[in-house]
This record gives sequence, structure tokens and C-alpha cells, in this order.
Amino acid sequence: MGFFKSFFSGKTDDPETERQKNAKKNFEIFKYDGMRAQRMGRADYALKCFTEALAIKEDFETMGYLVQVYIQTHKTDEARQLLERMAKLEPTHVATFLNLANVCYMQEDYPAMAEAAKKAIAIEEGNAMAHYLLGKAEGGQKDDLMCIAHLTQAIALKEDFTEARLLRAEALVKMAQYQEAAEDINAVLASNPEDESALLLRGKVEEATGKTDEAEADYRLVTDLNPFNEQAFLCLGRLYIAQGKPAEAIKLFDEAIELNPNFAEAYQERGRAKLLAGDKDGSVEDVKKSMELNPKELQDLNGQYGNQPLTKQTDILGL
Repeated sequence: MGFFKSFFSGKTDDPETERQKNAKKNFEIFKYDGMRAQRMGRADYALKCFTEALAIKEDFETMGYLVQVYIQTHKTDEARQLLERMAKLEPTHVATFLNLANVCYMQEDYPAMAEAAKKAIAIEEGNAMAHYLLGKAEGGQKDDLMCIAHLTQAIALKEDFTEARLLRAEALVKMAQYQEAAEDINAVLASNPEDESALLLRGKVEEATGKTDEAEADYRLVTDLNPFNEQAFLCLGRLYIAQGKPAEAIKLFDEAIELNPNFAEAYQERGRAKLLAGDKDGSVEDVKKSMELNPKELQDLNGQYGNQPLTKQTDILGL
């Protein structure tokens, strides 16, 4: 009797079949709830949903969504581990290796970044992004020649690859190849005259080649376009210091600090300008503030300050 009931109703009393159906249903609920949460900016809830979904079923697509959430929430170790697992599951999926290269870049693990990019190239030789990431990894390892070579390949594959042109220009500036750098910068500005990164790079080329008025104009233009571009303030302020214009530099860094009171490098550079202006006490206070805000990256008491050697711990200005 139970057989006929099952046959005609389409139902079954088999516990394993019911378990599988429930597992599939729960997996889909967690997965799609996670996707909705991600779209709504609820990364915390999305993380929980995707994790629960993957506990039920190892699904490649869901892993990709979870990687995005890990990156969004700065959990790069977890993102990297999951991407490495995905690479084993589908070793010919190019996007996995591109994402892995990007995560390794965030972790400043440039050899691993290069390895991931090379694997992407082995799968798809004509992938411009893979060549760009390999160039970026070589740049991170201070190999400017190889950096330029791989970026050139990326640009050959995608002529309007703005990021690759800007990165190649940066590498060329480091090597004092200013004319070649200018060609890349001008190509970017031809399509976007207000590209802030390109304008800053052009300013650096102009400054390095003695065109200080043009450099000042470019740096100032970027601060006008975006008052929160910190690099523009640093470049312009350092130019004023190099020109022996401490009053202009101090005024500029006052403006930068008013916009962002936690701008550590602005305090550091204003300290240099105050020292140049003869305000030793004000200079010391600014440098102490910069160290307080960012002790690790900005100051190394066994290193250099303003190209002056530090001889003792209290001598933070090299005086």
C-alpha cells in the first residue's frame, strides 16, 4: 500500500532522498541570501551565509562569492587559502589565478603574485590583465626592466590599457627614461585630460627635467580637481621645500592637515618646512605628531630624515 501511495503522490519515505532534498534546499537558501546580502552591503551576513552554504556543498561559484567578501573585509589570508583551493578544483580557470595574484599583491608577496600571474598566462597567453599583474609583481620585486617588458606585452594586447601605461610610466621615471615615460603619460591624458595619476606623473617628469613651473601647475591642478588627493599635496609641498619656499610649503600643508587631521606625511613634511624656516620647536612637534600617527612607515629612528643621518634617538630632525 505504501508503494502505491508513493508512486501516485510522487512522494517517498526514503530518508536519504529527503536528506538530500533538504540539503539542496538549504544550500540554495544560504547561497542566494548571501548574494542578496552582498548586494546590500551586508558583508558580515553574506560571509555567514556563504560559509554555511559551503559547509553543505563545495560549490565553485559560491567560493568565488566568498572570496569577494573576504577581500572586501580585508581577510586576505582567508581569501588566499580559498583561492588556492579553487585553483586545485579548477586548474584552468584563469580568473582564479588573476584574483590570487591580486590578493598576493595586497599581502606584498610579490614572488607568489608572479607565480599566479604566470599560471594565468600559461592558460591564456593573450590575457592582457595577466601580463599586467606579472609586470606589477616584477615591479614589486624591484626588477624595473622585467616590469616594463611585461607591461609592454599587456599594452600590445590592449592598447588603451590605462593602468598598464601608468605603471610603465612610473617604472620609466624610476629609470630616468623621461621621454619614454612622457609618451605613456600623454597617451593616457589624451583620452582623459583630468586623470589625476597621469597629471602627477607628468609633474614628476617636469620636475625632474627642470620644468618646475609646469610641475607646480600640474600638482596644483590635481589639488583643485581633488582636494583629498594626498599625493598631490606631498608632491607640491616637497617641490616648494626643494625650491627654498618654506612659507608656501607650510601654508599648503596647513591646508592638507585641515582637510585630514590624521595625514601623517603632511605633518612630517611640514616639519621639514618649519625647520627650513627656522622654527625648530614647531618642526619637532610636527615630526613627533607624524611618528605618533604612523610610527612604522614614516619614521625609522635608525634611518634618515630629510636625507640627514640620525645619530641618536632624540635627534629626530638630524640637528
